[in-house]
Amino acid sequence: MIRTRFAPSPTGKLHLGHAYAARVAHDLARENGGRFLVRFEDIDHTRVRDEFYRGILEDLRWLGLEWDGEPWRQLDRLDHYQTALEHLKSLGIVYPCYCTRREIETELANLTHAPHGPEGPLYPGTCRGLKSPPPQREPAWRLNAAKAAAMTGPLTFTDQRHGVITVEPELLGDVILARKDIGTSYHLAVVVDDAAQEISHVTRGEDLLGSTHIHRVLQNLLQLSEPCYLHHSLIVDESGQRLAKRHDALSIETLREHGEDVWNLLPSPSSSE
Repeated sequence: MIRTRFAPSPTGKLHLGHAYAARVAHDLARENGGRFLVRFEDIDHTRVRDEFYRGILEDLRWLGLEWDGEPWRQLDRLDHYQTALEHLKSLGIVYPCYCTRREIETELANLTHAPHGPEGPLYPGTCRGLKSPPPQREPAWRLNAAKAAAMTGPLTFTDQRHGVITVEPELLGDVILARKDIGTSYHLAVVVDDAAQEISHVTRGEDLLGSTHIHRVLQNLLQLSEPCYLHHSLIVDESGQRLAKRHDALSIETLREHGEDVWNLLPSPSSSE
């Protein structure tokens, strides 16, 4: 059975881009007799607000996108992410990182050839071989991408738009798997939750295509199932910029108040394939 999910962050209101992403996941499940789930990616806990949880569900109902089961909250699942992190530690492929953001920016500025990925500069590996930790600092935990690549061997994933893609484990560098403040990260939490919810098809924006390289590595290391993927096109504003929560004029709540037909403002989900 096909199982999809829509996983918004309750740190603001839904906008047109969210509506499109939700519809892609919803329609793929419903057209194939499957299940459509909602999961709140709320580990950015300092920005989460109760009204955003409620508002997201109200918007989905107004859009006619009914979900199956009770929505999950990642903040309720921190122990599951910790278990996964401990397993990765036992494999020797993660390491503690004590760097602050400013220290990383300073080191990158001083490098003649700073490592770069598709989203900009990558972590330069400052703490990768650190022998003695700085006093009174809590670490984040990073994936040693080179070690992980050696352990997994060649990997691929299949995307409905792009076909079979060869995984590049070091594409995003040594990504953070557990932040200092919350003990997990987007990459670790999403992989653990997709497996736990038995998601068969991960649908999300094409801006996350690069992240899927890391997710396939983590799935292999944690011995989790591999879903199919659909990285759909993004909804952009008049200047061609990807929509963000700052686009309040294009929020579903605002459009609803103005009597707009949201679906007439968006392309058909089939056009994203």
